[in-house]
Amino acid sequence: MGWLQITLNVNISIVETVSEILSAIGAISVTFQDAKDQPLYEPNLDSMPLWKQTKIIGLFAGNIEQTKLKKQLDSNLINAFPNLSYQLNILEDQDWNRKWMADFKPMCFGKRLWICPSWCKPPEPKAINILLDPGLAFGTGTHPTTALCLKWLDNASNLSGQTWIDYGCGSGILAIAAAKLGAKSIWAVDHDPQALQATQDNSIKNEINNIQTALPKDLPNIKADGILANILANPLIDLAETFAVYLNKNAVIVLSGILKEQVEAVSIIYQNYFKIVEIVEQENWVRIVAHIK
Repeated sequence: MGWLQITLNVNISIVETVSEILSAIGAISVTFQDAKDQPLYEPNLDSMPLWKQTKIIGLFAGNIEQTKLKKQLDSNLINAFPNLSYQLNILEDQDWNRKWMADFKPMCFGKRLWICPSWCKPPEPKAINILLDPGLAFGTGTHPTTALCLKWLDNASNLSGQTWIDYGCGSGILAIAAAKLGAKSIWAVDHDPQALQATQDNSIKNEINNIQTALPKDLPNIKADGILANILANPLIDLAETFAVYLNKNAVIVLSGILKEQVEAVSIIYQNYFKIVEIVEQENWVRIVAHIK
């Protein structure tokens, strides 16, 4: 059948109205993209961040008559905003599931740690292979913040018998990596119940049974040998003292989700409780590793 796609660039002030118009005239989906390469790093919680110039994409069923659709766009959209223009494109129908699967391939982090989609045969069967499918929760290894943590884990000397906390676990990728590298017990923590469910599902897929999941408020009063915290700078700053309470003497903490320009602010707070031993950058994102004082 194919699809009809309407694309237009608008100012943030009319994004909501344009979106409502597209939906009202039959759009199956309406999505937003950055039209001017404006980064949005740390939006406020419970907010929908948008760019000053936003690209809106409306997707319509391919059996809609183009003439009729154009008439509706002109009478509803252009009549309301005469200066707007739009592009109409025909998208050929595809097996989107197969295309998506083809785009996600096994990835290596360091010398021994591989992230493999479940439908692929691991390229290095004797390596440490984590089976992970992209899903709703963040964390497949493709983002630099996750990659920085995976590379640190790959290079970690010995996690055998240790207790770790994966704070902001997302898909559970770091918790599973720690388990496969020998950690005895891992607590995977996230404020999003979907992330906890994804972590549980991926643990089962990897035949891991020593990962427990918890909302932040439900994390018990444990003493861990290390914390992996791949979140964002502001929450990391707020959690510095809390993290210190959860760690054993000489424990290590691995912080990620920090932009290069945020390193100083994070470091100042963490130096009250930790000795920073490493700062590594990748694509403007930074990993900080520190030992508790």
